[in-house]
Amino acid sequence: MPLKVEKVVLWSGEIEDKPGALAKVLEPLAQAGVDLQVVLAERNPAKVGVGVVYLGPVKGRKATDAAKAAGLSEATSPVFLRVEGTNRPGLGHLMTSALAEAGINLAFVGATVIGNKFVAFFGFDSDADARKASRILSALKIPRR
Repeated sequence: MPLKVEKVVLWSGEIEDKPGALAKVLEPLAQAGVDLQVVLAERNPAKVGVGVVYLGPVKGRKATDAAKAAGLSEATSPVFLRVEGTNRPGLGHLMTSALAEAGINLAFVGATVIGNKFVAFFGFDSDADARKASRILSALKIPRR
């Protein structure tokens, strides 16, 4: 079964590295009824006391207003692809190897498996790299178990 690959626009912003900071960012989105599919947050090792959050989707005026109220804006870099499909042992290696062979550098990767399905977010330095990666991942031959 082929992988489903789509470009996604995530919103991002800096957050304080302290208890409750992420909850504070998510509050206006929750109050607006925004149904987030992904929330990624981490400390920024280059800035003591600061983290970064990426989340999405943010669609529609109510969601956009809530995201802006939380101090977020559309992330222009990295450029994200959402990849999903049936999980297989070694699939992460297969995907990242195919991208490496094409000379594409990854700015970000996050992935999880639920049941027999996986979803991964790949971040790229440019829209051109994301388009190239999308073509490669969409055409990837996934071996049967």
